[in-house]
Amino acid sequence: MSITLHWFLPTSGDGRTIVERFHANRSQGPSAQRVPDLDYLAQVARAAERQGFEGVLTPTGTWCEDAWLTTAALIRETTRLKFLVAFRPGVISPTLAAQMAGTFQRLSNGRVLLNIVTGGDAVEQRRFGDWHDHDARYARTDEFLTIVRGVWSGDPFTFEGDHLRVEGATTLAAPDPVPPLYFGGSSPAALPVAARHADVYLTWGEPPAQVAEKIAKVRELAGDRPIRFGVRLHTISRDTSAEAWAEAQKLLDALSPDQVAKAQAQLAASESIGQRRMVALHGGKLDGGVRGLEIHPHLWAGIGLVRGGAGTALVGSHHEVADLIEEYHDVGVSEFVLSGYPHLEEAYWFGDGVRPELARRGLLKES
Repeated sequence: MSITLHWFLPTSGDGRTIVERFHANRSQGPSAQRVPDLDYLAQVARAAERQGFEGVLTPTGTWCEDAWLTTAALIRETTRLKFLVAFRPGVISPTLAAQMAGTFQRLSNGRVLLNIVTGGDAVEQRRFGDWHDHDARYARTDEFLTIVRGVWSGDPFTFEGDHLRVEGATTLAAPDPVPPLYFGGSSPAALPVAARHADVYLTWGEPPAQVAEKIAKVRELAGDRPIRFGVRLHTISRDTSAEAWAEAQKLLDALSPDQVAKAQAQLAASESIGQRRMVALHGGKLDGGVRGLEIHPHLWAGIGLVRGGAGTALVGSHHEVADLIEEYHDVGVSEFVLSGYPHLEEAYWFGDGVRPELARRGLLKES
C-alpha cells in the first residue's frame, strides 16, 4: 500500500508564526503576514504540484475564504493538482453540492476531492443558521451523503429522511470519476457515518497507537466495505533534527501565555470530540519547553496551543520525519494531509527532503 501525500492551502493567510490567525477566532493576534490573495495561493498550489503532492486541502469556515470559489479559481493555475474542497453539509443543499462537485469535476478534468466537515463548533454553525445539536448534525450528514450519492447515480433520486427530503433530484450529468469523499469525526455519532460513506476516513494527528484504535473501530463498522485512512498533520522537516527543533522553538517563542489561555478557553468549549482529544494531548502547558510538548517521538503538540483542528506536527530530520510517517503507515494510514508555516517554504522542505526518503523506502513512487 503506497502513501498519498497532500498539502494545504492557507486561505486564512500565512506567515512564519502560528499566532497571526487563530483557527476559529479572527480576533486572535494581528492579521496574517501574507494575505490569501490569488497570486499567493497560486504560488502555494504550484509549489505543491511541483513537489509531487497529489492534492491540496482547502478549509471551510468564516475564518477563511470560501473553498469552492478559491479552488475553482486555481484550476487554470495548475495542471494535475487535485483540490480537496472542505464544506459543511448543514449549510448547502445536497443536490446543489452534487451539482457543484460534478461541474468542478468536469471543468478541472477530474481533479476534485471532497472533505465533509459536519462541524463541531455550535457558535460557528449558528453563524450559518444551523441550530442542530452535535448528534443531529451527524444524522443529517448521513442523509446528505445518501442523497449526494443518489444524485450522482445519474437517475432522478427521491429520498425522505428525518432532516432532508428531495424528490427527483438530478443534475446535468453524473461526475466521472465520482469524487472521493473524505470524512472525519471521532464521536460515537460520527464513526458509523464514516463507515457507511467515507472513501477516506481522516483523523487529526494523534500518536500512532491512538490512530490505530480509531482505524480498528471504523474498519469494524465498515465490514466488507473498502475504506482508506488518512491523517492531518503539520510538518517541520530539516536537514538535521536540531535545525527542525530550533524551528519549532521559534514558533513556541512567539506565543504568549495570554494567547494560549484565550485559545484554550475557546477550544475547550468545542463540541467536537476530536478537538477535545487534541487539547488533551498538550493540556495547554507552556512550561515544559519545546520538547515538553513532544507527545511521541518527533510528534509535537505545540501547534494546538493556539490553533483549532490539526494541532500536531512531525518534527525532525527528513529521515526522522519519514520514520514517523512509516510508523503511521504501519498502523494503516495511507494518506497524509500536511501543512507548515509558511506553507510555501515548508512545501519545498518536505518535498525536497522527506519525499525522496519515502520513495527510497518503497512507500512512494518517484514522479
